[in-house]
Amino acid sequence: MKFKSLVNSLKIIFIVYSLSNNLFAQDSTFLVKDSVKTYSYSTISELQKELNDIFNDNSFINANWGVVIQSLNNGEYFYKRNEDKFFIPASNLKLFTTAGGLLLLGSDYRFSTNILTNGYQSGSTLYGDLIIQGRGDPTISGRFYNNDLNYVFDTWIDSLLDMGIKNINGNIVGDDNLFDDTGLGVGWLWDYETDWYAAQSSALSYNDNCIDITIKYNSKADSIIVTYNPALRNIVLLNNVSAAKKNERTSIDVYRERGTNVITVSGTFRKDSDSVVTYSTVMNPTQFMIMAFKNRLEQRKIRVNGYSIDIDDYDREMNYNDMDLLFTWYSEPLSEIIKVINKGSQNFFAEQLLKTIGLEKKGFGSAVNGISVLKELFGEIGLNPENIVMVDGSGLSYINMVTPRQIVELLKYVYSNNKIYPDFFNSLSIAGVDGTIGKRMNNTSAENNVRAKTGFISHVRSLSGYAFTGDSEPIAFSIIANNFNVPIKLADNIQDLVCLRLTNFRRK
Repeated sequence: MKFKSLVNSLKIIFIVYSLSNNLFAQDSTFLVKDSVKTYSYSTISELQKELNDIFNDNSFINANWGVVIQSLNNGEYFYKRNEDKFFIPASNLKLFTTAGGLLLLGSDYRFSTNILTNGYQSGSTLYGDLIIQGRGDPTISGRFYNNDLNYVFDTWIDSLLDMGIKNINGNIVGDDNLFDDTGLGVGWLWDYETDWYAAQSSALSYNDNCIDITIKYNSKADSIIVTYNPALRNIVLLNNVSAAKKNERTSIDVYRERGTNVITVSGTFRKDSDSVVTYSTVMNPTQFMIMAFKNRLEQRKIRVNGYSIDIDDYDREMNYNDMDLLFTWYSEPLSEIIKVINKGSQNFFAEQLLKTIGLEKKGFGSAVNGISVLKELFGEIGLNPENIVMVDGSGLSYINMVTPRQIVELLKYVYSNNKIYPDFFNSLSIAGVDGTIGKRMNNTSAENNVRAKTGFISHVRSLSGYAFTGDSEPIAFSIIANNFNVPIKLADNIQDLVCLRLTNFRRK
């Protein structure tokens, strides 16, 4: 069998098999035949020829591939393609944010929130304001607490009740002064602003700075009901959802008017559909969080005689020397938090981590400070900071650029660092098992043998991480596609096929 037809045979087996698992688009350009096991033993030179054929697929003739695949045993390059060219990495940038976070803050680092007062307690009454000082904790939500949105608030309230406080004769003040007020990243597209993946960063946050919206059919009233949680008086939700006609599908759109918390839910909903849950970001996360906390205080029978106030509207000077620290809340450790960032590709968590790096190392939480600290670190560990253009922590911006070589250099450094490698490795998605590649490469040699971070924004698809060959040889890889105009599944096809080829590779 000629080499090229052999390569096509492998492509087809993988695509045909994957189609049965709903992994690929129906318009895949690949054809049919043979067995994956054909490729068991080969030389690096033969492997490179095969990979060239894969990346030369006609579907990407107008696109660019950036690739580096390197052995972690001896440093031998399995493959390079445009390795020193700049590519938009999308969420592969999170690899830099999370690795930097582990190196600079440590796996055991916990975000903290201080609860203070500028008053005094007499009997069961606190005379003065209760001040919540945020330090960037992204986890004040139900994410780590069995989806209980009030778990953290209830823990705080239990502490107040243990102190005997049942009345607050003052305001609930949200202090977000340790972070800047720039909630959105540099270069983020304006039409992202409603979507959960573009939630604003803030020193104080709650529920990922989003509301949860539920759409369902009420048979008794014969109407489409739209509810949201947490339900706060400063959020206006407009229900423009209509019942779907016979041939219409359920299709829901959410739009938050810019600069406001006026949110419109529109579209069609089939009466026989299960309830649909979707999300919207909120404006002014600090106010959102403090109002939700005040509501919970009152639900728990702690009377508040004042208001929920953002620090920007506070008419008193914040003199911390005159305040008493009541208690401090600590999040789960960073080793667990980076799993949310990398396995789930959670942008909001990544932005919070970036600014917290700035806060801890430069005294103020901003993306500029966080990036400055990371760039210094990259230079110290042998990366070239000039080949890493970073403007946010999540990779949502199109202004971010990095070379595939720098991604692999980072992966190599982390692999060599026994202190952080286990936690970093465990934060990556596992092919065929969990995270953003949990439904890719399943039931193949790549399942459980590839740990990687995906990335996606329009016309960008990236996949970088670690893989283990058929000889159990560890390799680091980065595969980035830019400027393609075909369905994203076709880019996934290429990346998955390469991973399958690598995990089947055995040295001749």
